[in-house]
Amino acid sequence: MKLRLFTAIAATAMAVISCTEDTGIIGSSITNETDKLVYSTGVYNATSRSILADSVYTRNTDYYFGMVKDPETKTYVKSDMMAQFNMIEGFFLPSKDKILSKVDGEVVADSCYISMYVKYPKSFGDTLAAMKMRVSELDSPIDDKYTHYSNFDLKSNGYIRNDGLKVNKMFTVRDLKLTDGNLWSLQNNISKQGTSSDSGYYDRILIPLNIPYTAKNGKTYNNYGTYIIRSYYEHPEYFTNSYRFVHNVCPGFNFEITDGLGVMANIMEIDLQMFYKFQNDTTEAITSIYLSSTPEVLQTAHVTNNKAALKQLVDDNSCTYLKSPAGIFTEVTLPVDEISQAHSTDSLLSVSISFQRENHNIQTGEKPLTTPSNILMVQKDSLYSFFENKTMYDYKRSFLASLGTTNVYTFSNIGNIITLMAQQKANGLKNDANWVANHPDWNKVVLVPIAAATSTSTDYYGNTSSTISAIYNNMGLSSTKLVGGADKPIEVQVIYAKFKE
Repeated sequence: MKLRLFTAIAATAMAVISCTEDTGIIGSSITNETDKLVYSTGVYNATSRSILADSVYTRNTDYYFGMVKDPETKTYVKSDMMAQFNMIEGFFLPSKDKILSKVDGEVVADSCYISMYVKYPKSFGDTLAAMKMRVSELDSPIDDKYTHYSNFDLKSNGYIRNDGLKVNKMFTVRDLKLTDGNLWSLQNNISKQGTSSDSGYYDRILIPLNIPYTAKNGKTYNNYGTYIIRSYYEHPEYFTNSYRFVHNVCPGFNFEITDGLGVMANIMEIDLQMFYKFQNDTTEAITSIYLSSTPEVLQTAHVTNNKAALKQLVDDNSCTYLKSPAGIFTEVTLPVDEISQAHSTDSLLSVSISFQRENHNIQTGEKPLTTPSNILMVQKDSLYSFFENKTMYDYKRSFLASLGTTNVYTFSNIGNIITLMAQQKANGLKNDANWVANHPDWNKVVLVPIAAATSTSTDYYGNTSSTISAIYNNMGLSSTKLVGGADKPIEVQVIYAKFKE
């Protein structure tokens, strides 16, 4: 009966405790004489420090492309990316005799383009900044998870096909060559992007692939689209799913900024599109093949930032930092022994810790960096495997906190990880007297800025709600300072409970 009662009144107890400091009478107010709970509280200190992120796992759904000057470090941040294209199962083309686009009796694509669609609200910088990119065909697919990290350079590691397709392209995010009507539609849709009112008008960076292309087998085609279409008729089995398509036809493309400064564009989607004419019943029609870079296939990012400048921020012991992309994390050493040993016979009812933001000293006139909306707390030993395995926070080993209205990230109950760490230490010492020395991170967690993917559902009454369906390393430009550092311990507030004997 006591165990059931303890669970049932836990939430009520915490609410009551928050309203009074007199914990001696709480049990009397919510239980009967035979099942009184005795509460006690404790305040302990955690320590924190900034650590270089070095690299982060980049396989996610949120990508950035461009180069900007970080107003905080006064150094440059560049993000390149790689994309593969999804092949939907059941894909087919009309029979060859229906294709009207032909040269010397062989089917061709009339034109071929790559389109990079930009989501404006999450982009940073000037949409009219003149930029230059190089688009390069990959030599082989990227399969190893270690190639999915932000410090992995495809070019220096031999993934770019030396004699493959390469296109240099000058661009601005906002294409002023569009008609006035299309420009108005783009501007009018900015505030609606990602909502139910989204009209589908997005800035697009268009990259023509209408130059001769020579495949690995030595055959030359009038453009890349013709290579794709003819590959379909020669080997339809390569088009039955994404894996076969990527490994036999198109391993993907690398997108690299080669010149320019001033914009970091949030890339919503990349499409490979091929146009051709075909006979539709009694009429001639023009159609296209769309292949998209979707979450079902691989996309990665390569981030270049100034490690020396980041190290200067890391060495600032007056605070700690959270900075993306692939910038700075905050490491927190939790007082596990103190919490566990102070009341060794009591149960942990609640353990909470909060991290207060500090204001940045960005010069007036410079665009401030975005503040991370959500941060993850994860055991340091699990930092990399968490994202590699696409783990979801569970409030046992990992926790999510959102920035509150008072500029605070609050983890309201991390008792589970305190208990877990204490158990891991106890079990380790049973077999190894030097376990703590061999596991120096046993009581450490890391705070990581993250991006969240959400899913929307509608109930029977038509009410919609959104839930977080996946989390990823934040690859956008964001930064915040947290109260902490060597001389500023952070309070950990604990509530204990036990049954009165």
